[in-house]
Amino acid sequence: MANNEILKTAEEKMHKAHQALERDLGSIRAGRANASLLDRVTVDYYGAPTPLNQMASISIPEPRVLLITPYDKSVLNDIEQALLVADLGINPANDGSAIRLVIPQLTEETRKELAKDVKAEGEKGKVAIRNVRREAMEALKKAHKNGDYNDDEFHDLEKQAQDITDKAIRKVEEIVANKEKEVLEG
Repeated sequence: MANNEILKTAEEKMHKAHQALERDLGSIRAGRANASLLDRVTVDYYGAPTPLNQMASISIPEPRVLLITPYDKSVLNDIEQALLVADLGINPANDGSAIRLVIPQLTEETRKELAKDVKAEGEKGKVAIRNVRREAMEALKKAHKNGDYNDDEFHDLEKQAQDITDKAIRKVEEIVANKEKEVLEG
């Protein structure tokens, strides 16, 4: 693998770590309606587990309300059951044609707990990025050992790998800070 390919692959993996972190943080509710809260909800649709967002439109008519309107009205009760099983901490209100989820106001204590969860997810993201850096460094050392480049090139590539890592860690911290602010301010 060429030396710049090693760094390019590492950068792509770090980007994927950012996306995974944003997806995981999206499921942490911050006291306002957010459709990503339902991303992990699956409904048993004719024997097949189907993601909720593929069988219903999800809209936000008010800041703290999610409105789920199924494309097929016959699955309304199945969707309601899936929401109960998903343990979102929100009771669905079925009006016969759609389901409303009213997101409750968060208490200060709950906000602080959620902020801790956000930080913990951020730490997982940083660990993932450091693991990518370690893999890249090992690949660079192996290529150096094989004589693909001299000591100066090797040290330059090591520095580039560290710079990419530092940039990725700053991005994680930025993502976490934004989500923390959202959770604490509600």
